[in-house]
Amino acid sequence: MEIKAKIIDTHTHIYLEEFDADRDEVIRSAKEAGIEAVFLPNVDATTIASLLRLCDAEPAFAFPMMGLHPTSVDHTYVSQLQAVEKALTQRTFCGIGEIGIDLYWDKSHLKEQKIVFEEQLRWSRDMHLPVAIHTRDAFAEVFDSIYKVGADDLEGVFHCFSGTEADLAVIRRLSGFKIGINGIITFKNSPLPEMIRHIGTDRLLLETDAPYLAPSPHRGKRNEPVFLWEIVGKLAAILEILPEDVAQLTKKNTLQLFRSVNLFD
Repeated sequence: MEIKAKIIDTHTHIYLEEFDADRDEVIRSAKEAGIEAVFLPNVDATTIASLLRLCDAEPAFAFPMMGLHPTSVDHTYVSQLQAVEKALTQRTFCGIGEIGIDLYWDKSHLKEQKIVFEEQLRWSRDMHLPVAIHTRDAFAEVFDSIYKVGADDLEGVFHCFSGTEADLAVIRRLSGFKIGINGIITFKNSPLPEMIRHIGTDRLLLETDAPYLAPSPHRGKRNEPVFLWEIVGKLAAILEILPEDVAQLTKKNTLQLFRSVNLFD
C-alpha cells in the first residue's frame, strides 16, 4: 500500500522477548512504513523494566501505559498492584493498561480480577488517564465494574473488541469509550466487518496487539506494527473510504483520547 499518511498503533507489546532478536529492525520498518507512534500497555510486574527501557530508547515513538493484565492476576495481586502503582509515580504515562477481566482461561480468580480492575479504574479516574481494557468472556463483569466506579468519569478503549452486537450497544452508551480494531477484522468469518458499520468512525482506533493476532495474510506469524496497514486497508474497504481517510480519522480519535501524546502536525 502506497504511504500517503501516518498511523498510530495504539496497542502493541514490542518490548516483549519475542522481539529481543530484531527489535531495532521492527521499529525501523515501522517508521519507514508510516507508523508514527506505538502505545505500549504493560502486562505485569515482570514486564515494567523492559517496557520502560524501550520507551527511554525511543521517547518520540514509543509511549508507555501502566497496568496489571487480568491474566496475571492471582494470589500475588496485592504485590503486583503495588509494583504497578509505584511505577505510575515515577514518570508520565499515556494511559492505564492493559487492564480488565478475562474469564476465558481461568475463572478461579474472578473476585481478585474485579478487585484489581476496579482499583485501576479508580486510578484512571483520579489521574484523568484513559484505560485500555482487555475483556474476554467477561463483558457483563467489565460493564458492572465500569458503572460501579463511575462510567461518566471514565474514558478509554475496548482493546481487541470481540463482543456481540449487544455488547457494542452498551459501549456506544459509554460516551468516553472507543473501540480498538486489530487483525481480527481480517479473519475469515469474523463478524467484525458487519459490526464496524454500526460503531461510528469517531469511535475507531487502530491496534496490532503484536506479537499476537497477526492479520491476514500474515496470520500464524509474529505480528508487528508494520502490519497495521492491512487493518487500514480492510477498514477502508468496509467503510468505502480511502485508506488515507482511515489514517486521518483514527489519528484524530487516538489523540482525542490519549491527550498527553502530542503528535499533531
